Amino acid sequence: MTNSRKFNYIDREKSWLTFNARVLQEAADPTVPLLDRLRFLGIFSNNLDEFFRVRYAAIRRLSLSGQTGEKILGGISAQQLVKEITAIVIKQQSDSLRILSAIEKELEKENIVIVNENQLCQEHQNFVHDFFIQNVSPELVTVILNDLAEFPLLKDTSGYLAVKLVMRSESKSGLFGKMKPKEVRYALIEIPKNINRVVVLPALENKQYIMLLDDVIRYNLSSIFNIFDYESISAHMIKITRDAQLDIDSDLNKSMLQKIATSVKERRVGEPVRFVYDTMIDKDTLSFFLNRMGIDKSDSVIPGGRYHNRRDYMDFPNLGRFDLLYQKKVPLPVPGLSLEGSMLQKIAQKDYLVYAPFQSFAYLIKFLREAALDPKVTSIKITLYRLAKNSQIISSLINAAKNGKRVVVQIELQARFDEESNISYSEMMQQEGIELIFGIKGLKVHSKICVVERMEEQKLKRYGFISTGNFNESSAKVYTDVTLFTSHQQILKDVTKIFEFFDINYRLHRYKHLIVSPHYTRNRIYKLIDREILNATLGKVATIDLKMNSLSDFEMIDKLYEASNAGVKIRLQIRGICSLIPGVPGMSENIQAISIVDNLLEHARVFIFGNDGNPDIYISSADFMTRNLDGRVEVTCPIYQADIKKILIDTFEIGWKGNVKARFHSENLDNRYRTRDEHSPVFRAQYEMYAYFQRLYDEQPLLP
Repeated sequence: MTNSRKFNYIDREKSWLTFNARVLQEAADPTVPLLDRLRFLGIFSNNLDEFFRVRYAAIRRLSLSGQTGEKILGGISAQQLVKEITAIVIKQQSDSLRILSAIEKELEKENIVIVNENQLCQEHQNFVHDFFIQNVSPELVTVILNDLAEFPLLKDTSGYLAVKLVMRSESKSGLFGKMKPKEVRYALIEIPKNINRVVVLPALENKQYIMLLDDVIRYNLSSIFNIFDYESISAHMIKITRDAQLDIDSDLNKSMLQKIATSVKERRVGEPVRFVYDTMIDKDTLSFFLNRMGIDKSDSVIPGGRYHNRRDYMDFPNLGRFDLLYQKKVPLPVPGLSLEGSMLQKIAQKDYLVYAPFQSFAYLIKFLREAALDPKVTSIKITLYRLAKNSQIISSLINAAKNGKRVVVQIELQARFDEESNISYSEMMQQEGIELIFGIKGLKVHSKICVVERMEEQKLKRYGFISTGNFNESSAKVYTDVTLFTSHQQILKDVTKIFEFFDINYRLHRYKHLIVSPHYTRNRIYKLIDREILNATLGKVATIDLKMNSLSDFEMIDKLYEASNAGVKIRLQIRGICSLIPGVPGMSENIQAISIVDNLLEHARVFIFGNDGNPDIYISSADFMTRNLDGRVEVTCPIYQADIKKILIDTFEIGWKGNVKARFHSENLDNRYRTRDEHSPVFRAQYEMYAYFQRLYDEQPLLP
């Protein structure tokens, strides 16, 4: 059967919005603990902010350039896509407001009451006023707008109250006895970011009360504007999102550190791409702000509710109500690998896999701290992309430098929205004598690799780890990622070559084991797919199982379509963007695709190629996106050890069997859940994954 479809791909932007809709489904799900539902609502909002700052901004740039962009967008024009994105977001915003209202009603049943400035009892009025005077008022930035020649710059990470003051009239009539219009003044209040947005009020009669900082300010408007003689005052929230693209200059006299720092500062004046406003705002107030800010129809103007920046719900206080949160599961030890003894001695004997957060991320810290103290260790080389706020990784590397080790760090200064943090860490490491590499022009370094060199019996021996996720102990608590610890000398020799490439990047290296972007990944993956195609044509077992975050590269999708048409059975676990359309006769009938969105963020990248019953298995830092295949330094690592292969196959199967939080990818973008019949047991993949690693540990506990 031939495929005669007009479009063979799902637009990546709409697919991403469909992923964010899955996050919103979690906020709406009554089986999710209430406070975690609020957290998911915050994640949804935060995701949407970043989407507009990056992806929507890029589409808007393309749209305004006059180009259609149909080739790179899979058939749809940039102009049409901008309209469709705005329509989808307006619908999602409406859904999120409805969901928030439902959550607030459920919280009230749990004696947690969210009040606004008009609902305060006498006991709370004094508290709110005193809290404002002591904590909020000194931090407020308030600007009267009418007489300003230039409108102040609004930051896209802040929320604002647009204030309208209707002044009292001194005279009742003007020319010909007509009533003079009353003077209106407009003002802008920036909601402080260094004060927790969620204010906990004193508990009363076994009830806990919450008030948002916005309403604390609204309650005290009369204190802020007491020098004005007004008859009415109102304040409605607005928020702006700006284009977050970094434009890095080409001045050869500036270091990369200086260029990125300058570009990050300039980001705050990027073009506005989205304006969100409270639908209850007066029309004249809305017009005033839109006109003064130069926002027109080419920008996405989104009607919203009373509160924006709902990402702040990610930090909603637990109020001691742990019964309204997911139960925290303690990370498990890795069988046979103790955090007490020497990790290097253990890794010298065999490879180990850590699957966080089911197993402890502490092994990475332990590895680096041991290397920092070991007299035989001469050097540590590592790539860093996103780091925790108070990074133990950085602390370990500084400790190594103080112990006389040569420490080489490739730190990615262009890690989106982590630039300032990485610049700060870079300056800290430079002061400690750590050698820094700031990447390669035109290429982000997204690989997650580390190699330690140790002198043993007058010979150099290498130890290291390769991961699918960031070396970030904070995100490791909620991101599922795998890390391979190995002393495989040939693999680690390849890792060393990558660091040589960072240093001298005009020299193209050959790698015997690792698959490295941007030079080799696409073609090597094609060859692995071609082998499965050949096996299928020969009547052998031919399978491909892929787990990753995103699949959007059209050429890679075409290759998977080719494999499907040859009879290769393909299963995809794609958490986020999936531009491939599964299950279409004559195109993708042998492809199935699901997404798991649950309490933990699925982030591991695992590739399994069946090879007629002798599978080749890889872990990777790369998704199948064009940027990962052709525009970044990524590392895909083969797994050779049988027990680790089994773990990765088993865990893929566990994810595939999920029938609680798994949704099907489809052309309809409907996020349809995988359902179970009445005879099938409940199988929640992330819970079963933890149980799987618990069984592994019970069967083989820690060895001395």
